[in-house]
Amino acid sequence: MNNVRSRLLKGSVWLSSARGIVNALSMLSTVVLARLLTPADFGLVALATTLLAIVTSITDLSLSSALVRHAAPTREHFDAAWTLGMLRGLVLGILFAGSGAVVARLYGDPRLIGVMAVMGLSLVLSGLTNPRIIMLQRDLIFWQDFVLNVSQKLVGVLVSIAIAWIYHSYWALVLGLVALQATNVIVSYSVLPFRPRLCFQHLRELMGFSIWLTAGQIVDTLNWRFDQLIIGKGLSTAALGHYSVGSTLALIPTREATAPLNNMIYPAFSGIRGDRPRLAAAYQRAQTFVTALALPAGVGAALIADPVIRLAMGDKWAPAIFVVQVLASVFALQTLGSLSQPLYMALGETRLLFIRNLQMLCIRMPMIALGMMLGGLQGIVLARVVSGLVSILFAIRLVRRATGLGWREQLSANTRTFAAVAAMSLGVALASRLFALSSDPVSLSIKIAVLVVLGAVIYCGTMVGLWRAMRCPPGPEREIAALLANAVARLRTPKTSI
Repeated sequence: MNNVRSRLLKGSVWLSSARGIVNALSMLSTVVLARLLTPADFGLVALATTLLAIVTSITDLSLSSALVRHAAPTREHFDAAWTLGMLRGLVLGILFAGSGAVVARLYGDPRLIGVMAVMGLSLVLSGLTNPRIIMLQRDLIFWQDFVLNVSQKLVGVLVSIAIAWIYHSYWALVLGLVALQATNVIVSYSVLPFRPRLCFQHLRELMGFSIWLTAGQIVDTLNWRFDQLIIGKGLSTAALGHYSVGSTLALIPTREATAPLNNMIYPAFSGIRGDRPRLAAAYQRAQTFVTALALPAGVGAALIADPVIRLAMGDKWAPAIFVVQVLASVFALQTLGSLSQPLYMALGETRLLFIRNLQMLCIRMPMIALGMMLGGLQGIVLARVVSGLVSILFAIRLVRRATGLGWREQLSANTRTFAAVAAMSLGVALASRLFALSSDPVSLSIKIAVLVVLGAVIYCGTMVGLWRAMRCPPGPEREIAALLANAVARLRTPKTSI
C-alpha cells in the first residue's frame, strides 16, 4: 500500500508539472495568437476543428480505455488496437479531406476546402499513435507521459506562433495542430518502443467494451460542439471566434486544476470495482477533492475574466468576456458529477454513459437553437448554463445507481467548498468595485494580482476555518493536510547512502 501511495504521489508530481507547463504554453499561445490573428481567423478554424473533433471521437481512444481495464493485455491486443486505429484514421482522414468542398458550400467559405484537407492529415496521424502509451497510466508510470504531453504542446505552440508572426494567417492554427499530432506520434514510440503489426485478433473482445463508450463519445462531442456549428452557420465567424476562444479559456481553470487527479481515477476505480462500499467511499473522497480544486479555480477565473482578457488579448476580444464569466463557473459546477464517467467506465457500464449522453444531446440541441434565435451569442451561453445544470442532475442520478450515494450525500460532502467559494466570490466582487476599469496595463496587472491573492486567502481561510470549527471531519482538507505532511516528512528525512 505504501509503495502504491508513493507511486501515486510521484505520479501526481509528474502530471501536475506536465499540466502546469502545458497550461502555461496554452495560455502563451492563446495570448500571442489572439494578438496576431483576428476573431474571424479563430472562428474559421473553429468550424473545421469542431468537425474534426466529431470525427476524432470514433478513433482509438475508447480502445485504449479497454486496454486499461483488461486484466492482462497481450502483444496481440496492442497490435489489434493499433490496426483498428490506423485503419480508422486512414479512412476517416480521407473522408474528412474529401468533404471540404461540401462544408465550404454549406458555410459559404471556400477557405474551408484547404483547411479540411490539411486537417485530414492530422486524423491519419492520430491513428498511428502507439497504443501501449495508455498502459503507463495503468502501471502508475508518469514521467513518459510528462515528456509526451510537454513535447507535443511545445512543438505545436512554436509552429503556430512562428507562422502567425510571419504570415498573420489562420494557417498558423491549422499547421500548429498538425505539428502537435505528428510530434505525438513520434514521441509515443520514442518513450515506449513498440513495433506495431497488422493484427485482427481480439477485435471483437476490445469492441465489446468500447462500442458503447465510442458511441457515447460521439454523442458527447456533439453535445460540446453542436453550438459551434450553428454559430458558424447562423451568426458570423467573428462571433464564433469570440465564442470558441471564450469557451476554451473558460474550461482551462477547471481542466488544469483536476487533470492530474482525473488521469489516476479511472485506473483506481477499476481496481476496486468489485467492492461497492469501498468504491462508494473512494468516489466520495475523489469527488470532494476534485470539487475543492475545480470550483474555486473556475469561479475565480470568472471573477477576473474582464481585466485578464483586456490586458492579455486586447479590447477586440471584449465579447469573449461574457462567455468566460458564465461558462467558467458552469464548468466548475459540473465537476459535481464529472467522475460518473470514469466510475461507469470502471464498472464496464458504458452503455449507460451513452444513454446519458444521448439524453443530454436531445435536451441541449433545442435549447441552444432556441437560445440563438432569441438572444444570439448571449442566448447560446445562457442555454448552456441551463443544460449544464441539468447534466449535473443526470450525473448525480448515475452515481446514486452505481454507489448508493444519495443526492444529499453527494452534495452535502461539498458544503465547506460551497461556503468558501461563496465567501471568495463576495470578497473579490466587492474588492473589484474599488478599482476603476482602465486600459492601462499597469493598473490592470495590479488589479489582477490583488484579486487573485485576495481570492486565494479568503477561500483557503474559509475552508480551514470551517473545517476546524467542525472538528476536522474527513474531507479534502484532510487529504491535502496528509499530502503536505508526507511531503514535509520526506524533506526532513535524511537520505542514507548504501
